[in-house]
Amino acid sequence: MRMKKIMGFLLAAGLTISSVAPTYAAELYKRHQSNEATFETLQEAHANAPAFIMGEYPGRTYVGDPALDEYPENTTFIYRSAGMLNTTTGGPRMHTNLMVYTDQNFEDKDAALAFLNEMGLTKMADEATGSVVLVTPIDPEKGFGDADQYAYYQLQQAMCNVGFVIRGENSTYYADAGYFGGVTNRYLIGIDGGATFINNYVSPTLDYVGRIAGMLLVGGDMEKIQNVASCVPVWLVNASEQTVEKYAKGNETDSTGRNGDDLLYYNSDHPLQQVISTTTDEVDLAETIQKAYNDLFIKCFRVPVVKAGLNTASTLYRNYNWNQTPYSLGARNAIINGVTPDGIHVMERQDEELLKDFATEKGEYVTTWYEFLPDEMVSGEAQEHSIPLIVVNHGGGDDPIQAVDELGWLKLAGEERFAILAERHTSEDLNAAFGDPSPWNTLSEAMPVLVRNFLEEHPEIDPERVYVTGYSMGGGATNRCVFGDASLFAAAVNNSGTPIEHTPEQEEQFKELDMPMMLTTCTYDTHTHFDSANGIIAEDFQNNINWYLGFNEMDPVEFDFDTYEMSGFKGDVYRETMINDEYPNYTWFLNNDEGVPMVGLSIIEFIPHGLYQEYAGLAWNWMKHFTRDAQTKEIHYNPYVN
Repeated sequence: MRMKKIMGFLLAAGLTISSVAPTYAAELYKRHQSNEATFETLQEAHANAPAFIMGEYPGRTYVGDPALDEYPENTTFIYRSAGMLNTTTGGPRMHTNLMVYTDQNFEDKDAALAFLNEMGLTKMADEATGSVVLVTPIDPEKGFGDADQYAYYQLQQAMCNVGFVIRGENSTYYADAGYFGGVTNRYLIGIDGGATFINNYVSPTLDYVGRIAGMLLVGGDMEKIQNVASCVPVWLVNASEQTVEKYAKGNETDSTGRNGDDLLYYNSDHPLQQVISTTTDEVDLAETIQKAYNDLFIKCFRVPVVKAGLNTASTLYRNYNWNQTPYSLGARNAIINGVTPDGIHVMERQDEELLKDFATEKGEYVTTWYEFLPDEMVSGEAQEHSIPLIVVNHGGGDDPIQAVDELGWLKLAGEERFAILAERHTSEDLNAAFGDPSPWNTLSEAMPVLVRNFLEEHPEIDPERVYVTGYSMGGGATNRCVFGDASLFAAAVNNSGTPIEHTPEQEEQFKELDMPMMLTTCTYDTHTHFDSANGIIAEDFQNNINWYLGFNEMDPVEFDFDTYEMSGFKGDVYRETMINDEYPNYTWFLNNDEGVPMVGLSIIEFIPHGLYQEYAGLAWNWMKHFTRDAQTKEIHYNPYVN
């Protein structure tokens, strides 16, 4: 590749590691609510949620979710860990929800809480941040039945309804999901009659089982007529052979094995689709729950990436958030007490000095970011310049950690041993109007400073392997990062982000720099990204592609959608695959004169605008082939990187 030289921007600043007392409250992101751990009946939680959350976030109006207004009394208890996640963002999507169905009778709240403590469930929720929902039958004498199924539906709708708002002059938000709900990390535990209920009512119903990331079923029966409606990782204890076969079929298993005395059935292409079967004369329930949690639950999550209303179109509350099914099953890298099982440490950094020169007219600027560091960096064992860095920009309404998680970067970091830097760039003014300036508008100036500071603090990072990506608003932020100083990055992937106008001064750098850029979208993306009615990329994305080509001194595309469906151009390389065996994925690359794929476009069919755990792999499998020489700033491409 032709060498290009550039004088690097002279950017330097100091960083205070510990938090500094804020000058005004809106400067610092408050990721956790201030709650202590609580234990309530569901009716108490439903009644208490609005006032508590309005106290946390003044200026917004919260009410109880109507889905729970008629929920059966004296059946359900809610344990919340301390410090539930900020409900003004997508943070609560990643709450761990442990839902326990048992026909055991509890005399009072104290007895119910004692049971959860004895089973170790409250400790699990505390370590991961989340809730335990303990459900008993509406009719204790008859046990679980049809009425309990509707109660399950009510609970599901309210818990998954994260971020729901009724827009108007005085917008109203629903409180329950942010108070104890969640979306991606929801797990079911059924004990005896509770297991029978799940077998006969939950597992055969796509809308129910398709949102569950993992199940533990101890005892119980399953009617011969019932079948499992969707894949779901499940641990069965003392289940009948017929029940095991039904779950094995639902998970499309094609392989068998054994873990000690436990039988294992799994899909060889997608091993998360698994059934573990234990047979024992004596069940140590607490030990069994802990084992299922450690060996199954924290390895699986589900992301709602299907078209809204799919398979739920005629149901009550169909306008609720994330009311779609089945959610996509993916590999989870759980954060337990601040670190993942494979050794990625998650650290919050807040500083009011480093980026204060890059403030909006309202005085806001980036004060909070998150660092995801492999064990070997934290321990000091990593060699200098041995660790790649991914800058991940969150989307609108998302929390930075939640975005890193649901895009698949957290799991991939554990596997590939790279570090991640994720800034918080949304306004902390909850009353800000859409389009008001926010720290996002300052990223072209702020992010080069933040990235260079990170490199100075962490000499283990390889400055030649720094990459940038982001989704939606974060895709626009990716463009801003590149415009700010492209010499910092070896490659960039804009996931469904709009074009960002840039100045002639910012474009001047591309006379001296090449910049590998990839763009992704989907066929139910927003109208500015993909024209679903005509099945083609929208004008904004056409502009993005030609901008990226111009950055690399490549000829612009003359789009011809009559000849080339979806993309409007042939491309030098084209691939058509199934991503995660779920959705068709189409990818085009445009090569420079030396045959290097400098500009890419990826379109996933059938999914809407939203986070998807496959985006990280899609980006990384292209970005990792590029490096940028730290001295000359020349881009190098190695097609043989594993």
